[in-house]
Amino acid sequence: MFSKVTKEDIAVLKSIVGENEVIVGEAISPDYAHDELGGIEKMPEVLVRVTSTEQVSGIMKLAYSRSIPVTVRGSGTGLVGAAVAVEGGILLETTKMNKILKLDKDNSTITVQPGVLLMELAAFAEENDYLYPPDPGEKSATIGGNISTNAGGMRAVKYGVTRDYVRALTVVMPNGEILTLGGAVAKNSSGYSLKDLVIGSEGTLCIITEAVLKLVPLPKVSVSLLVPFPDMKSAIEAVPQIIRSKVVPTAVEYMSRDTIVFSESYLGKKFPDTKNDAYILLTFDGNTEQQVENDMSTVAELCLSIGAIDAYIVDTDERKKSVWSARGAFLEAIKASTTEMDECDVVVPVNKIDEFIKFTHELAKEQGVRIPSFGHAGDGNLHIYICRDELEQDKWEKTLASCFDAMYKRAEEMGGLVSGEHGIGYAKKEYMKKQYGETPILLMQGIKRVFDEKNILNPGKICF
Repeated sequence: MFSKVTKEDIAVLKSIVGENEVIVGEAISPDYAHDELGGIEKMPEVLVRVTSTEQVSGIMKLAYSRSIPVTVRGSGTGLVGAAVAVEGGILLETTKMNKILKLDKDNSTITVQPGVLLMELAAFAEENDYLYPPDPGEKSATIGGNISTNAGGMRAVKYGVTRDYVRALTVVMPNGEILTLGGAVAKNSSGYSLKDLVIGSEGTLCIITEAVLKLVPLPKVSVSLLVPFPDMKSAIEAVPQIIRSKVVPTAVEYMSRDTIVFSESYLGKKFPDTKNDAYILLTFDGNTEQQVENDMSTVAELCLSIGAIDAYIVDTDERKKSVWSARGAFLEAIKASTTEMDECDVVVPVNKIDEFIKFTHELAKEQGVRIPSFGHAGDGNLHIYICRDELEQDKWEKTLASCFDAMYKRAEEMGGLVSGEHGIGYAKKEYMKKQYGETPILLMQGIKRVFDEKNILNPGKICF
């Protein structure tokens, strides 16, 4: 079905991007065979580093004419194998397309290349008195990767997800044609939203080479509140009541003592409080201290009235850094605590979070494995990790499959979905197919064929 990369193809690629940006065979670092979790591994035949839309177009014209598979990769921080070249071919890296091209203050938009890191965009926006609201935990991810997975993050409760901030995309189609989808406008009812099909498509439809993103004014005041509870049940049960209080926190995160201790060990820094079994971490922002203090007081009093042990205000830069750096390190800390792990990134209704977390604890006992978790309590997006520890390979594979089957089945029974923000990629596609059924998958496959009739862009992912 697909053609192998030849010496002649290598010569053409070098003529497009330059000899130093084409790496072949054993010269390619093994890091390019996997993503952050490393559960799926496959080396590409050639790694190509691009710096412009025109270079991407030239590469896709070659790939299209020769039926060579192309997989796009940013920082490689994904967790579902979406950036792994499972069919070999060309791995197209966009990290050198890392320029912030334009800040349009009149329209509150910013134009960036896909290789700009989330932390770079966030810092640039803040320096110019703006906020880019999407806030996934992995700050070293690229914006192209965030768009490709419709990343959410901790501020989704108040501000929404990446899709809500993408105004326009410049993309390269599988045949090399360059298109602009959407526009730098606030409203658009002009036919099907092709831009929104591309957001979350994980590089399977076209290649993003430029994005126009919406910014919002930077809130003048931001304060966090750390609320310890005697157990996870009472902590999670507080979340729907917080939402119903008509206060809209910027973030509502839940965490267990075990996960915090992992993070302390990993960072070598102390968390403000580790005496209790469960915590809710909230952030409030706004333009006046009075508004933020009122919101924070309302939630603190509510939590104390329903069983919280205390409510710690996190208002100094030192305290904020301590708390949020620990929260940001949870994934790496859990990963460092075990020999291997895999993730279940389900999203369930907010009022079902406690029931689902309780189910994972029961499943851990039944299967004899550790299953730590944390997540975005305000929107029901849970990050649950099955840890291998000392399990033999055969036992690990069977246990992992059994745990995933059980968790995705329970999530579906609760009205949840397979992935809240990390995507489907290669690792989760069979679970998505089971949940959605025949017709939705056929619709997705039809969309894929219209965009990519030769199936050369990131083949083997999402719905194939």
